[in-house]
Amino acid sequence: MSIPKTIKIFDFHSSADISQWLIINDGVMGGLSKGQFEINESGNAVFHGFVSLENNGGFSSVRYRLPALDVEQYEKIVIRVKGDGKRYQLRVKTRANDRHSYIEYFQTKGNWQEFEIKFSSMYPSFRGRKLNMPNYSGQIMSEVTFLIANNKAESFHLEIDDIELN
Repeated sequence: MSIPKTIKIFDFHSSADISQWLIINDGVMGGLSKGQFEINESGNAVFHGFVSLENNGGFSSVRYRLPALDVEQYEKIVIRVKGDGKRYQLRVKTRANDRHSYIEYFQTKGNWQEFEIKFSSMYPSFRGRKLNMPNYSGQIMSEVTFLIANNKAESFHLEIDDIELN
């Protein structure tokens, strides 16, 4: 059996069921940030809201837990997004119950962009701190997250067209 060259993590379209995408804001730590996730009229996902620094806040995220996926045949995540000129993180987890994530930043410019993020460049992080562990091994993936946390109060808007493994 041949392995597909590319695999789509989630198929966004106008009638996509995004109920498994979960918003996690800094309210879990007392913060006041607000994020939303929805499908727009073009059939793309939109992650938008406002990051507040009040009450020790400072982040908003949206995550998707998938059944543990063997990703050894792939070497990178390719995302096609249209941002608002702000910096975001793409995060993955090997196991959903891991406390740490493997992260990489991407800087948006206000137009459609495609980012190729190599697994080997995704470093382990917990609560904003880089951990002394190896980078992502690219064996199993069970969670994908988009997060904004730029140490400032700001509105944000990230449109997501595609997330693939390649």
